[in-house]
Amino acid sequence: MRIFLYAEPRAANLDAEQLAAYLAGLCPWAEVSLREEFVSFWLGRLPPPAREQALAELAVSWARARLGPAGPRTAPPLPMEGAFEKKRLSDPARKALGLLYDGLAVMTALRGLIAAEERTWQHLHLVFTNQLLATPDPGGRYHCRVALFGYPCLISTSGAVEGPAKPRPYYLAREQARLAGVVAAELAAYGAISAESYLDYGDARLTEVLKGYVAQAVAYQLTGQPFCEDRGCRLFNAHWQEEMLFAQLFSPYEFCPAHAAFFREPRRA
Repeated sequence: MRIFLYAEPRAANLDAEQLAAYLAGLCPWAEVSLREEFVSFWLGRLPPPAREQALAELAVSWARARLGPAGPRTAPPLPMEGAFEKKRLSDPARKALGLLYDGLAVMTALRGLIAAEERTWQHLHLVFTNQLLATPDPGGRYHCRVALFGYPCLISTSGAVEGPAKPRPYYLAREQARLAGVVAAELAAYGAISAESYLDYGDARLTEVLKGYVAQAVAYQLTGQPFCEDRGCRLFNAHWQEEMLFAQLFSPYEFCPAHAAFFREPRRA
């Protein structure tokens, strides 16, 4: 099995090299490689005319995947939206936060860039992005996700902040702060709630937290099941920030016995 991680230079607090080293130690039976940012890596392997065409098509796909307040868009993207996405995608250092995209549509668009010889179950592509990705629940309501497992697997650094719900007192404090005119940066002090109980932008703990999500991606690739019901296991499917931080930072063990054995001797489903 070959595992490829794609860096995200827009996320300053993401240490992709550390995550690649973690996976190499966790999965000694796999070949782990760190590549440059996904779009730059694959477009850079195309001749100039084909590269420009692929970039233009990818930009339109991202613009079409952008979600609005009511969910998926029904009208085609405006030319200026495609131009914005093209500029963002062509500059790996360009930051653009706050936009929400349909994660499955983005996954489909990125899949088309991967060379045919690397589109097999023996090749796991782990793409880090600072963009917010969402998928719908059974009722059709979209929710931010930390990770989307498929081909390729997508892990959102912004999703680690916005996806799992923060402690309930946080939302009460945020509303109180809004009414009092207090800026968001002062929330922790204003609400008397510890910033240690949730992940925030620029948080130095991000890389450690994402170790569990890259491990989930490996489990998904081999078995189709990325999650564990043990709340202390890194594969626990956390819906709250406190659950995520416990599983990834504070649990007395890294994996439950079953998943510890799985990573020692993996079996494909």
